[in-house]
Amino acid sequence: MTPHSLAFYLDVITSGTVLGAKPTDSPDQVTAILGPDFAENSLDGRSMWRDYGMIEFFWDRESRDRPWRGHHFTLQAHRLSWGGGVVNSAIRDRYGRFDRHLDFGRLERLAARRGIRMEDVPDANAPAYSLHWQPASQMSVMVRRSPGKGGRRRGGARLGDVHALSSSMNAEQVAWHRARYGRQNGRRWSARLR
Repeated sequence: MTPHSLAFYLDVITSGTVLGAKPTDSPDQVTAILGPDFAENSLDGRSMWRDYGMIEFFWDRESRDRPWRGHHFTLQAHRLSWGGGVVNSAIRDRYGRFDRHLDFGRLERLAARRGIRMEDVPDANAPAYSLHWQPASQMSVMVRRSPGKGGRRRGGARLGDVHALSSSMNAEQVAWHRARYGRQNGRRWSARLR
């Protein structure tokens, strides 16, 4: 993986934004940053998301005559293994080439060198996935820990690959995860999955 693409992920984890686009930004603000190449999805007119390749931004609103409110974004890193043009052109123009895999161990070590710590958070998806949280930016990182049914998935995702980075996980949500999923399989959850 090129150092530039790792810099992108570190920037997202550190800032809680994508090229400065915040999870609370309007659809027009996000499009001004990421460009007009997206697929728009809405199921009921009160929620919407735009897919910019491997990045999806989500909004909701009280009614059809109210403005959209930014809710969160998810960086679907697992889509890198599909190849092709999943990296948004604005991101590629700034950061360069992206590898098909994002190894969490490497990303975590680089983050630690910059003083960015990730906390382990128990999650409903364990042990197939582990969840990690960066408190200052409120970013969460989900990491693949088992091959699951059928072995390797589409594109050859590997154990230890980052599945997704998501905003905005706050301290209350982390506390809820710890209370709800702190015990799994009759024993205390631990971060021994590294």
